[in-house]
This record gives sequence, C-alpha cells and structure tokens, in this order.
Amino acid sequence: MPPLARRDVKSLVRKLGASARPSQHRGALEAITQLCWHRNTDCLTAIATAGAIPALMHMLGAGSTADVHQNAAAALAKLADNAEIAATITAAGAIPPLVQLLGVGSSHQLQANAAVVLRNLAENADNQVTIAGAGGILPLMRLLGSASPAVAQETAAAALGKLAENADNQVTIAAAGAIPPLVQLLGSASRGGAQLAAAALGCLAENTDNQATIAAAGAIPLLVQLLGASYTADTAAGALMFLAQNADNQVTIAAAGAIPSLVQLLGSASRGGAQLAAAALGRLAENTDNQATIAAAGAIPLLVQLLGAGSTADTAAAALLFLAQNIDNQVTIAAAGAIPLLVQLLGSASPGADVVATSALGRLAENDDNKVTITAAGAIPLLVQLQLGPGSDLMKQLATAALKVLGHSSSDVLSGIEGLGI
Repeated sequence: MPPLARRDVKSLVRKLGASARPSQHRGALEAITQLCWHRNTDCLTAIATAGAIPALMHMLGAGSTADVHQNAAAALAKLADNAEIAATITAAGAIPPLVQLLGVGSSHQLQANAAVVLRNLAENADNQVTIAGAGGILPLMRLLGSASPAVAQETAAAALGKLAENADNQVTIAAAGAIPPLVQLLGSASRGGAQLAAAALGCLAENTDNQATIAAAGAIPLLVQLLGASYTADTAAGALMFLAQNADNQVTIAAAGAIPSLVQLLGSASRGGAQLAAAALGRLAENTDNQATIAAAGAIPLLVQLLGAGSTADTAAAALLFLAQNIDNQVTIAAAGAIPLLVQLLGSASPGADVVATSALGRLAENDDNKVTITAAGAIPLLVQLQLGPGSDLMKQLATAALKVLGHSSSDVLSGIEGLGI
C-alpha cells in the first residue's frame, strides 16, 4: 500500500474519534467501510494498525445510531476475514456486543452484518466456545426463520455451521431448534442458502443423536436433490456421509435415490467431491441390500480408479471393503483390478490405509480365485511384515486373519519371514 494511502487511512481513523465533528465522523466511517469492502490485505492491515478496531467497537455501543451500527459491523465483518485482525477484534471484546446486535431490536441488515463478523471470528476454535457462551446460538437460530430476508438467513446458517464444528455446540444448536429451519433452507431458491444449510447440517450430523433428528425433519430427500447440482453436490455428499452412519438412514438415503448420484460424483473432476462420495457410499454399503445396488450403479470400477489416486485411496479401499461382503462383488472388484492396488496399500505410509487394505484383501480372499490373484500380487510377504512388525495389535490381528483366509499355515508364515530376512 503506498505511503500516501497509509496516511489517508490514519487520517480517516482519527476522524472516527469522539473529538471529530459528526459530519467528519460519518464520512470517515463510510469511507473506511468502503475500503474494507475492497478486501485488499494491505489496506485491511493498515486500517487495523491505525487503530480502527477500538473505534469501531465503540460504535457498536448503545449510544450509536442504527446506520452507525450497520456500517461499523460491516467494516468489522470484512476486517475479520483476516485471521490476525480477527484475533485483535476478539481481544477488543467484540463478541458480546455483536451477539446483542443479533437481537430483535436491530434491522435485518445489521443482524446479517453482525452474523458475518461472528462467523468469521468462529474460524477460531476458542471463539466457537465464547460465542456460544455469550448466548449467540439462539438469536442466530431465530434469524433462520421465514420472517428474515434471505441474506439474514444465509449469514445465520453460515455462522451456525462454523459454530457446529464444536461438539458441544452441535448439541446446543440442535436443542435450540435450528434443525427444522436449516432443513427448510435446503429447499431455498438461493444457491448460497441451500449450500450453507447443507454444510451446517453436515456438521450437526457428526453428532449421533442429530443424525436421526435431521432425517426426521425431512433433510434426506432435499440433500439428494442437491447432489444433482454441481455447486452443492460436494456439500450434500458430505452431509449424507455423516447421516449414513445411522443404520435407518442408510435405508432412507438409498430409497431417496442417492446412490446413482453419488456414483456419478465418484467420477467428478473435484477430488474432494469424489472422496466425499466414496465415503458416503462406503457408509451406505454397511447395509447388505445397498451393496448390490451400489455395484449395479457402476461404483466399483470408479472406486478402483480412486485406489490409485493418493489422497482418496484409503477412502476408496474402505468402500470396497464393505462392498466385498457381497460374494458377487468379490468377483467384480477383482475383475476391476483392485487387488494389485490394495496390495500396494499394504506398504502405504498413509495412516490407516494399510489397515483398510488388509481387511479388504482378507474379505476378497474368501473367493478361491481371488486367493490365487492376491498371492500372485505379492501380498503374502507384506502381510507377514504387518503381522510381525511394530504396528498396532489391530493391524497384527487383521494381517493374521488375512493370512489365515489365504490358507497359509504357520510354516508358510515362517518361510515368508526367512525369505524376507527378518
């Protein structure tokens, strides 16, 4: 930022002070608010460094007019996009007055501005606790209501979604009654509203009790609809992934037609979307009936492709593990070329990938033809290493079980050890 511009910012901030004339006061606030909306990092830093935050905080107080409140909150919303500045805003004691501005006495635009600041401050895990402790959850929930304009609903959903990253807040938000209006927002004509509601419900669904509540509120068919739109597909898949941890929901999600859409998302150019779809299908495949449906929808070849894609490998392997409980799927998975890729994962540095791959190979080895293929792919020496290596007890048990299914006796294992020089 040029030195002249920095001097201008300092001059504007001085005019926010109590000694400035009212006209200077209003003009400086409007100018700073406009500068903040440009989101230039250097400019935001200059505004904060010049001492604007205490002045803006003072303007949030009871003595200010509604338009001053609105502009001060709008400026703080943009400043709080910056993590370092957000910490300064929090330290200045912003959270309690911002929560007060969410109340019914404020205009909808002011409520929305305050919600945006709180959402940005909630990027910090400690602030998630502080905002909830200051009573922020209930007024945010009220903003979700149909009486609020779309902008207020969306900012409230965004703030609640961020607060719901905290496990205790997941309980509090549900108890405040936020789930039904969030589900209603899923059907919003606004793309942003639907996506933000899906994200919030996904976080809330990390809580086991909330999974049933969200389903009972009618979220699942709406989330399945959102799978068909590119801008909401990833978020909807993430929410369905958590909801599918519930056995009843596994049936409901499949009945709502989610499986073909999730399979389509497996082939998405978005690595994140493919991984979320694989995780959701893995959860759904815990249900026996869904195993055949997922395979019939063409998921297996796509999951096998993801086995070789690095960051998605362990998620794809977990889905194939559950699908391999079906004896027909054991043949299909092998025919799709999964076995060599699963064998490669036995030596993976990715935490948990070797556990899932070992379990999947053990399940596939229930098929006699697959036993031959798994052995030919070089799995035995690697399984021996996992059985006798420094890994967890679970890893050793799974490797032992896989070797047993593959038909290897103790003498076979010892021969493998000698061949490895262990």
